Amino acid sequence: MNLLSRRSLLAIAAVVDVALHARPHPAAAKALAARHNLPPRHLETLLQTLVRSGILKGVRGPRGGYELARERRRITAGDIVRAAMSEADPEEPRDAAPHSALVLEVIGPMVGEASAAYLAVLDAVTVDDLCQRADERGVFAAKPVLESFTI
Repeated sequence: MNLLSRRSLLAIAAVVDVALHARPHPAAAKALAARHNLPPRHLETLLQTLVRSGILKGVRGPRGGYELARERRRITAGDIVRAAMSEADPEEPRDAAPHSALVLEVIGPMVGEASAAYLAVLDAVTVDDLCQRADERGVFAAKPVLESFTI
């Protein structure tokens, strides 16, 4: 079971991807979207959220794109998740939680404690840690091209 929203998972993936691919030029949103099999417009709103949060920096121009706004060892997965969750989902009602004494006094505080513990674990993981794991597993290593001959 995955407790992170799709938006949060995508945000972490996007930041790690930028950290791995933004040298010597910024990572283009179009290339980033292609690596994650997403339409570029879908990813753009999330990237802009990360820029507004100070995690990414947008670079304009023909060789523009995105790069990290600070060192990758100074950005945590928790920072990224908080940024992704900071902007409301237009599909979800603003006040989705039920208003009852049980929710307000018992369930809400318990879920708040669990969320804080979950984010504390994510705060211990840096973008640098995730980049090292991606490198170790060869996530973006070139796949060998299998030649096919037909006669």
